[in-house]
Amino acid sequence: MRFWTAIGLIVVLSATGLTYEIAAGRVLAPFFGASLLTWTAVIATVLAGFSIGNAIGGVIAERERGRALRSMRVALVATAVLAALTPTILGMVHALGARGTGGMFLSVVIAFLPASILISAPSPLLATLAVEARPGREGSSLGMVLAAGSLGAILGAVLAGFVALPLIGSAATFAACAALVLLCVPALRDRGAGGGGGEQPSLAPLLPVAALVAASAALGPVCRYESGLSCIDVARTGGAVHLYSDGVRQAAEEVARGGDDGDRQRGLILPYTEWIWARMQADLGPAPAVLFIGGGGYTLPTRLLTARPEAAALAVEIDPLITEVVERHLPWAAATIAQAGHAAAPGTPPRPGGLGIHHADGRVYLNEAGARFDAAVLDAFSSASVPAHLVTLESFAQVRRIVDGPVYVNLIDRPDGPLARGTHAILTELYPHVRAVQGPLNAGGTGNIVIAASPRALEPLADLPRGFAETRITPARPFTDDRGWAGYR
Repeated sequence: MRFWTAIGLIVVLSATGLTYEIAAGRVLAPFFGASLLTWTAVIATVLAGFSIGNAIGGVIAERERGRALRSMRVALVATAVLAALTPTILGMVHALGARGTGGMFLSVVIAFLPASILISAPSPLLATLAVEARPGREGSSLGMVLAAGSLGAILGAVLAGFVALPLIGSAATFAACAALVLLCVPALRDRGAGGGGGEQPSLAPLLPVAALVAASAALGPVCRYESGLSCIDVARTGGAVHLYSDGVRQAAEEVARGGDDGDRQRGLILPYTEWIWARMQADLGPAPAVLFIGGGGYTLPTRLLTARPEAAALAVEIDPLITEVVERHLPWAAATIAQAGHAAAPGTPPRPGGLGIHHADGRVYLNEAGARFDAAVLDAFSSASVPAHLVTLESFAQVRRIVDGPVYVNLIDRPDGPLARGTHAILTELYPHVRAVQGPLNAGGTGNIVIAASPRALEPLADLPRGFAETRITPARPFTDDRGWAGYR
């Protein structure tokens, strides 16, 4: 095999391996959510596959050359099949009952480990062929092998994050990985070279580890409270207590004067919550059951139960630490949690006068929920962005399944931005009546866009919060699990 042929194959297979890893995290989210735990499981499993594959490939590389090349061709064909079927395999494992942390780990291993092993198996043989192709230049040849592996990993990461997943979706990305692997098969042919030689596995599996370390460093200074999901800070300014997650304000509550932290009806501070509450007052009856996806500061559930004691609220919050911080620092919400809070499983019906709290990813709850609600508020954020798997047609179809009345959705986007357009397209496909308002813009040109969708007519509100106005959103393609929200870049 020619030297540059071996180097090219190393680049392509390394790029495909990294693309596969990133796509694995995306396709896993609709089933088990997107969290540090799920990403850790994906990265650890794929890296384990790369390691096992390199070890097996090293043994195969020591065989007679023709036999070794045939084994690698079989490995690449099997890789292509498994890569193309990965979403189907994951869906089947989930359909068979894989749930919870254990089920997530099992699903990751079954769906992603075999292809990770097979795609890395040719690396030692390719390294051996590259070194043998230039006798007397072993050092520079080995350096090019290492560089090719790293370059391929970089290309794979960039192509997956900026091109493949945003433009063609996860299923097509897996198919593209399969096609690239198949294109490599004809190049693995015996030209009569001798066997033996040293083996040098690709270092491509090390790049995701470096990326993870870089992402952790990008979080900046150590925050006041930290979990595997959130970096949380609390500040008291202007007569209010503010809750921040990853530097983004998630909730605010008025602090009672004179030390009075009782049950008096305080006003809502964030204007978008004022609009949602005004809509709830106009749209709902005296004792509604309301589902809240995203607990945040629990201000809206608290406002609902304070104004309508017979109502029922159920809040789904992915991070238990958020709830603990609220109980420590937001007195109004803390008092409501202490008085009415209770644990609520997906099948638990909303309790009149109660605030059910379920710590889980919102999409996972929607997939499993059996209770019914009169309305829903979707206000879940990861830093300043809505998690992609919560703004898809499939996700809102689950909402529509369990919610009989209106749905209120809070977004952060620029005016008529891509997130607003994709989410609005979902809601207009599922509901006959949709209204949207746009709030003031921040220095970055983004602001709250809040959308209400209902099976029944939504009367216009007489008054809007300061800086808010009705807005028109351009028709667009609705987000789906396969081609969803790519996030802010």
